[in-house]
Parts: sequence; C-alpha cells; structure tokens
Amino acid sequence: IASVTVYVVAAALVLTQFEAVRNLGMSLLASAGIAGIVVGLAAQKTISSLLAGIQLSITQPIRIGDSIVVEGEFGTVEEIHLTYVVVRVWDLRRLIVPITRFLDAPFQNWTKVSPEIMGTVELFADYSVPIDQVRAELGRFCEAHPAWDKKVCNLQVTAVSERTVTLRALVSSENAGKSSELRNAVREQLVKFLQQLDGGRYLPQVRLAPTPEGSGESKSDSVRNVATAG
Repeated sequence: IASVTVYVVAAALVLTQFEAVRNLGMSLLASAGIAGIVVGLAAQKTISSLLAGIQLSITQPIRIGDSIVVEGEFGTVEEIHLTYVVVRVWDLRRLIVPITRFLDAPFQNWTKVSPEIMGTVELFADYSVPIDQVRAELGRFCEAHPAWDKKVCNLQVTAVSERTVTLRALVSSENAGKSSELRNAVREQLVKFLQQLDGGRYLPQVRLAPTPEGSGESKSDSVRNVATAG
C-alpha cells in the first residue's frame, strides 16, 4: 500500500504541471493524502509492537529460560521475537504472547534476580495435633529429598478456625521446577504422616456431644459441635 501511495503522489505531481489535467492531479494528491492517513493508522499497532520489542530488549524484564506466570499460566520463556514471545507451559503447550503484554500488564517472573524460590504447602489438622512431631517429620523428609537446597525447611501454625489449625510448610529449592516437585512431595508425605499417626486421630474432625438431660432442648438439638482442642 505504501508503494502504491508513493507512485500516486508522483503521478499527481506530474499532472499538476499541465493546465489541462491540473484538477485531476490535485484530486490524486488529495486521495493520496487520505491513503497516507489510512496507512499510518494501519501501521500504528505494528510500530507500537516493534517499539515494545526494542524496549523489552533494553530493559530485559524477561529472558530466555525465565520461569514466568502470564495470562494465568506458568511456563518457561522459550523464544523472544520482536513482536511476540513464546512461552512453554508446564504441560508442553506453547503460549504465544504479544510483546506489548509484558509492558502494559503485570506478570510474575520467578527467576528475575535468581532462580531460587520458596514453596509453601498448607494442611489442615485437628487442634490436638502434635506439631513438634509433624515438624520433625518435615525436616527428616526434606533432608532426604534431592529437590531441597538445604536452606529453608520449616513448619508454622499460620491460622486457626473453629475446628482446625492450619499448618504451613515452607521449603526452598534451586528453581521453580524443583520447587513444584518438592511441594507436591511434601504435601503427599505430610498427609500420609497424619493418616498414620495414632490412627489418623489428628486429621480434621467434628466432635459430637450429647445434650444433658433436663436442659430443655429438643431432640433435634441433642447434639452440638465442640470446637475445642482434644
């Protein structure tokens, strides 16, 4: 389109030199001006993408090999082009993301400074759970797991509700891939541990207690939930 516009403008300038066809030349110039505006509007998005690609190459918010979360998907930056980025998603799909997305909207880069990452696992347990035993089991498991980087392995009680306490395991790994592997393994191991510890008595449960006779309550109210520690 741009080449055609140039030829039209050149022809129009030639025609304006002759009295007989000067009006035709002026009409062609007006048409070329409109065409130029159309071309400019059409190219605006392309130019914006090209400028975004140049800015991305200078500021480098992402690099090939970075682990990122974009458009709700976790993946690894596989290719960076001038107008788009190819992200390899965890299930091996390829997500094609416009380059402007990384400048116009927030995203997570898990390896911007370093690939090391912290992972969390949350479990719910009964109030009577022996926290020290669960913490010791977590430490033993981390020591034996190859994905742990020997830095952080801790268990904390982060919340309580009417019936349960929330246990949060915090573990560190060298990169996002190992963190995912370690978190899944820790979650599975702690669930097994709670199931086997004292016959599973520390798993979340609801206690029922009979209402004392003569209390005046109806039979439908003869049981109640007790949300205290066992």
